[in-house]
Amino acid sequence: MPPPTKAIISPLPPFQPDLYIRAWSSHPHPTLPLIATTHDKSVTIFSLSTLSKHSSLTGGHSRSIRSAAWQPSSTPSTLKLVTGSFDATAGIWTYDQSGTLEKNVSAEEDEWEFNLVLEGHENEIKSVAFSPTGQFLATCSRDKSVWIWEEVEEEEWETVAVLSEHEGDVKFVSWMPEYKSQKGRRFGEDCLVSASYDDTVRVWREDMDGEWVCVCVLTEFGGTVWAVEWEKEKEGGEGGICKWRFITACQDGSVKVWQRKDEPEGEEKEENKDWSIPNRMRRELREEWICVGELPRVHEREVYSVCWNKKGVVATTGGDGKLVLYGEDKEGKWKVLGQVEGAHGDYEVNHVVWCRRWDGGRKGEEEMLVSTGDDGVVRGWEVKFE
Repeated sequence: MPPPTKAIISPLPPFQPDLYIRAWSSHPHPTLPLIATTHDKSVTIFSLSTLSKHSSLTGGHSRSIRSAAWQPSSTPSTLKLVTGSFDATAGIWTYDQSGTLEKNVSAEEDEWEFNLVLEGHENEIKSVAFSPTGQFLATCSRDKSVWIWEEVEEEEWETVAVLSEHEGDVKFVSWMPEYKSQKGRRFGEDCLVSASYDDTVRVWREDMDGEWVCVCVLTEFGGTVWAVEWEKEKEGGEGGICKWRFITACQDGSVKVWQRKDEPEGEEKEENKDWSIPNRMRRELREEWICVGELPRVHEREVYSVCWNKKGVVATTGGDGKLVLYGEDKEGKWKVLGQVEGAHGDYEVNHVVWCRRWDGGRKGEEEMLVSTGDDGVVRGWEVKFE
């Protein structure tokens, strides 16, 4: 299928009720029609089926909740959400569905339990992220550190690494996803990327001794790097062709695409790998990641958020209130597909994410965008491509 050349972006009805206070970010559940929005000291979970409130998580933190992440789980009857707060802690919440997976789920407020607090950071936690299997949790903070936690038993977590090489607040952490090769195998690596106020991005991996080390530092930025997003596995099972890239959003308005220099671009080299050898033993500790593309400069202020869907379409938003979509042609050139001025009126837009559509009887096959702003509104956007 040829890449899209134009996107028509239309607003859907805002999620109800309005939050009436600055909202930081929204995080869709990977399989259920739920999306968690962080704001003040709370998380509001909305139903993607009705675009209305499903439940609230309150009472766990003493300061504003900045980020959240759903834990991938082999026991889908229990939902687990981790929150990162300005009170310097990460909280773990669970909701027992009692074995049911109703698509139009509803919950009472007391059905969510605040089970555990992860402590160690000295200042505000800015971002939390789970590795693809859910084994590791990464948190980052204003204290300039990244912590990696491991769930060793149910509701028992241990700190496996404290990474302190950044020289400024660490704004964002993101794990490399799993991909599927053309032979149907799942593969991926425990690779973590962090973005910071020190105008750098760092790539981290576990070495043969079980120590987490920085294998690359990217410095080609004109200010704080606010967010990082990995390329998704392409629709149609073409993950083996994926170039293992990530994209960065920066204070200077730039949006750049990065790729590991020695990474194969197709199935031929991937087939030659010896998959019986652990990933960390197949490479040197130092890696070279290079900028392989920069998206057209559209934003007039900082870019706070970037997301990448399975069609290869990138969405950005930020301090100027714009919502912008970009596409990549077969030659690797990026162009603007469409944009919305003032997506949340005069307010800054803090976050944008792709998620599956369940409203109007849909079954999750289509996608929409969800934006979250200083106006306390969580807004869905219908996107049609030409």
